[in-house]
Amino acid sequence: MSRLNWKVGFAAVLIAISATLYYVHYLLFQNPEHIFIFLVSDIAFVPIEVLLVTLVLDGVMRRHDRIATVQKLNMVVGAFFTDVGTEALLLLGTFDKDRSSLGEALRPTVDWKPADFAAARRIAEKAGDSIDARLGDLPGLYAYLRDQRDFLLRLLENPNLLEHDQFTDMLWAVTHLLEELARREDLSQLTENDLDHLSGDLARAYGALANQWIGYMSHLQKQYPYLFSLAVRTNPLDPNARAEVG
Repeated sequence: MSRLNWKVGFAAVLIAISATLYYVHYLLFQNPEHIFIFLVSDIAFVPIEVLLVTLVLDGVMRRHDRIATVQKLNMVVGAFFTDVGTEALLLLGTFDKDRSSLGEALRPTVDWKPADFAAARRIAEKAGDSIDARLGDLPGLYAYLRDQRDFLLRLLENPNLLEHDQFTDMLWAVTHLLEELARREDLSQLTENDLDHLSGDLARAYGALANQWIGYMSHLQKQYPYLFSLAVRTNPLDPNARAEVG
């Protein structure tokens, strides 16, 4: 209610100022016809002003806002892979029976073009097809994800992520995997059916993570070549990757 009263008062002040100026104009020139000519001319220009504001200025402002939002999103994605994502990919990769082949296909370089990254993301989406919960260390994976629970939940609470559906879906996949692992009383004593079920949860998280990692690499290649260089040398999808420069 107070907000409405403020708007009404502000509108009344503006109208009063306009009326006062028109009155001063009349006192100076004693020509009401001249006032009406300018009034009609100003009213006729209003649609053009609306056009300029809505289509031009609004478009520029929206574009600026989108750029700012994308930058914030990339910062969040970068923080995720620095603190959690890269290590999570390494651990999930131990469940991948075709990890070596995947590492060969998903090895970005400075020469990659957008089409190369797009093709790599399609491959990454299917990374979970060769996941088997029997191959890796489930208790070790659970211990790591459990330690990152608060960080994952804070990311899910970030309103900027509403603009990034795929990244949010990936976070939910990883969080769901954590919850599945947390519900097991003994991860070293699981039935075959349960291992098959967990293989599906692992595959979902692994494929989503790999896909987002490739997208993040594309961003680094364009914006931060020095960060891209380190990320490539520590590629979590490549079992032969080494940080040391050969």
